[in-house]
Formats: sequence, C-alpha cells, structure tokens
Amino acid sequence: MVGVSSSFGRQVSSNTCQHCGAHITEQFARVFGDDRDRAHRCGECDTYARLSRGSAAGLDVSIPDPETSEGRHGGEPDV
Repeated sequence: MVGVSSSFGRQVSSNTCQHCGAHITEQFARVFGDDRDRAHRCGECDTYARLSRGSAAGLDVSIPDPETSEGRHGGEPDV
C-alpha cells in the first residue's frame, strides 16, 4: 500500500477517501478518482449524481453538495 500526504498532514492511502477518510476500493479510485487514482469524495460523503460528474476526481460540479445544501440529498432527512 502506498501512502500519500494530504494537506492536513495525515497519511492517506489510495484506498481512502481524501474528504471523509472512508475506505474505498482501488477500482472506485481508478474509475471515479483523479489522474493519480485518488478519490476526493466517495459514496459515504457525496451523492452518485455528483460522483459520476467528477466530484470524486476533485472537480467542481453544478449539483449542490449534500453536506452544505438542504434538500433531498442534503441536510434534511427524507420524510
């Protein structure tokens, strides 16, 4: 396993989401991650709609972030 250093000074492996620290598979990082196979977001901290548009690769996407926006995928629970 290869470790890389994040901007927060902790070791992050290629099998770890750089945003929330959740475990991810190498395949997820290879498919959705950036050109160095690092996932900046994962299914634990983001929605599939955002991931499939590039949030896992570190891109800004037009769909609201579920951590900062209320609604269906964000701050409010579904009723």
